[in-house]
Amino acid sequence: MENVLLPVFYLPPISWFSVFLNPENEVFFEQYESFPKQTFRNRTNIYGANGKLSLIIPIDHTGKREIKDIEISYREDWLKIHWKSIKNVYRGSAYFEYYEDKFEVLYQKKEKYLLDFNLKSIDIIQKILKTEKAYSLSEEYIKNPSEINFREKFSTKAEPEFEMEEYYQIFTDKYGFLKDLSILDLICNKGPESVTYLKNIK
Repeated sequence: MENVLLPVFYLPPISWFSVFLNPENEVFFEQYESFPKQTFRNRTNIYGANGKLSLIIPIDHTGKREIKDIEISYREDWLKIHWKSIKNVYRGSAYFEYYEDKFEVLYQKKEKYLLDFNLKSIDIIQKILKTEKAYSLSEEYIKNPSEINFREKFSTKAEPEFEMEEYYQIFTDKYGFLKDLSILDLICNKGPESVTYLKNIK
C-alpha cells in the first residue's frame, strides 16, 4: 500500500480517478495548499461541439489562500450555465440519461466553499461508479510530503503523461479523440465499463 497525496478537483480528469481508485493507493486529499490558478481545482474539461470546453467555477477573492478556505462566487449563475452545457453536450451520449438525475444534484445547491463542492462532485461520481474508495484530508501543508505527491501532476496546459485507450466520444468524427477529459465524459460514453477502463490506465 502506498500513501498518495492528491489535489481535490472539480469533476476530475480520468487520469486523476485512475490514481484515486487504485486499490494499492491510500489517498490523502490536500486541503492546506495555497490555491493555484488555472488548474482543475476549479475547472473541468468536457467535449463540446467545437472541441474541448472548459467549465470554470468563479472564485470569490476574499484574500484567503488555503484551498479549504476558498469561497465560490455566485455573481453569475454558473451552476445553471455548467449544467446546461453538460446537458447540451452529453444528452446524445449512450449513458447520460441513466445518470442525469445523479449529476443534476451537484448543480442544485450553492456550496460556500470550493473544497466542499469538489468533494461533493467526487462523492457523486463514486455513487455512479459504485465504488466506495475511502480518503482522508491532510492535516497541514507539507512542502515535501512523505506521500507520493500528485499536487502538480495534472496540468490544464500540458499533454497528460498517462496512457489510455481511445474510446468513442460524441464528436469523435469531427475532432478525433480528446484524451483525459473529465470523468464525466468517460461515464457518459462508457457507462458501466468505466471502472474497467480506469483500471487499465498506466
